[in-house]
Amino acid sequence: MADHGLTGVLLVGGANRRFGSPKALALLDGETLAERAWRVLGGVCDERVAVGKGDDELSLPFRVLDDGMPVRAPIAGVIAGLRAAANELCVVLPVDCPSVSGQTLLRLAAEAADAAVPPTGPLPGSYRRTALPALERSLAREEYSLRDALRSLDVTVVELDPAELVNVNTPAELQAVAAFHANDSLEDTAP
Repeated sequence: MADHGLTGVLLVGGANRRFGSPKALALLDGETLAERAWRVLGGVCDERVAVGKGDDELSLPFRVLDDGMPVRAPIAGVIAGLRAAANELCVVLPVDCPSVSGQTLLRLAAEAADAAVPPTGPLPGSYRRTALPALERSLAREEYSLRDALRSLDVTVVELDPAELVNVNTPAELQAVAAFHANDSLEDTAP
């Protein structure tokens, strides 16, 4: 476990409409997407918090904090994670981004003003507790777009490897990521 004064927030509370089952429990390379993301966060963060919906009753080897909010939106998970974090700075990783590396999370953390995000959107990203009031105001106004909420913050956009930012929303997309990882592993072991 690292000692960076950094909290890792794992978002596991997605609606899973297109996937058809909880993405957190989908398997990739012999581990669930949730276990994989938890492991990556554990490699670079000195604290980890998984946030979701208690009603989902996901069978995971770690505790999931209920975000306590009626809406299913990433902004709710980010707010709950920032509130629960012992550290001022959090890296937030959605469970459906299985290719994000620890080094990428550290880059996002190093670049954070109020937040640091890739050009593709607000997640994965790093968020300081200074972002919390603006995010809470958006939620109170029932404005659930995390991307829109970021407009009122000091945000650094960080160029990242697009291959790491692939989002898995369907079983076919998970299969494509698995094939990419298998090919990548083969290339790493080639003489």
